[in-house]
Amino acid sequence: MVGIVIASHGDFADGIKMSGSMIFGEQKDVQSVTLQPSMGPDDLKAKLEEAVSSLEDQEQVLFLVDLWGGTPFNQVNGLFEAHKDTWAIVAGLNLPMLIEAYASRLSMNSAQEIAAHIIETAKDGVKVRPESLQPKEAPKAAVKQAPTGGQPGSLEYVLARVDTRLLHGQVATAWTKTTNPTRIIVVSDNVAKDDLRKQMIMQAAPAGVKAHVIPINQMIKIAKDDKHFGGQRALLLFETPQDVKKAIDGGVPLKTVNVGSMAHSVGKVQPNKVLAFDQDDIDTYKAMEKDGIKFDVRKVPTDSKDDLDSIMKKAQDELNKAK
Repeated sequence: MVGIVIASHGDFADGIKMSGSMIFGEQKDVQSVTLQPSMGPDDLKAKLEEAVSSLEDQEQVLFLVDLWGGTPFNQVNGLFEAHKDTWAIVAGLNLPMLIEAYASRLSMNSAQEIAAHIIETAKDGVKVRPESLQPKEAPKAAVKQAPTGGQPGSLEYVLARVDTRLLHGQVATAWTKTTNPTRIIVVSDNVAKDDLRKQMIMQAAPAGVKAHVIPINQMIKIAKDDKHFGGQRALLLFETPQDVKKAIDGGVPLKTVNVGSMAHSVGKVQPNKVLAFDQDDIDTYKAMEKDGIKFDVRKVPTDSKDDLDSIMKKAQDELNKAK
């Protein structure tokens, strides 16, 4: 796997590394190096050399630095001179760039290939509101779209996820990169009635993916008559397990459901950091299990899978104690 060294003035590198882990999960072979006010160039160079030496693959190293021409860049560039054929440097570090680099390592084995790939994502991550302030892009030549993988005349379900936060960073980056949907569909009666939430969700869609918010019955209708969605790949987001069950009972053909996060509220217990249950939640999951639905309990794709039954057992014990 391509190693990544993040370098910056001050603590920026440490902070953005932590942010990347929150969104994409903990990453191996990633080091952050910071230039502090008390340090000189040689001190920074020694830290960079130490970071590289800790990587499993020191032949393929990608440096992500904050500022072209700054001291971190200059010291990285000095090391780069001896590895021009395999190493790469990208300046102007932002969070979309880092997340794209993490995702690219799953399929690309060259630091220079990743460097070339992540530049466009880094640029696309710079946006402004009001939208009228956004510079107008020059018209682009039409690009032939790659096949989406769906069967002609049918909608392919690449992921169904329970997540109280719905469309947020972990979904828009990590899950979108690994499932490659063409549409993200929030399936919720409550959100479909809330114009502000609908607008925010549609604005949060990653580049190249359309986002929709529809009520559960509309999703059921689409599932029963999806001949107009041939080749489309859908990532479905649900706020609650009850909404998932209603959709499945109505005919949405889901076999596996990813359980990502369920927020704590009054009357719920929280057996781990990201999942909270009341009795109705537990009963709903068990009913779906009885119907043959499988559950994939992960925040992000790189996490190891947890066992929902053992988590619900802890929740049930806590609920029983609270009675």
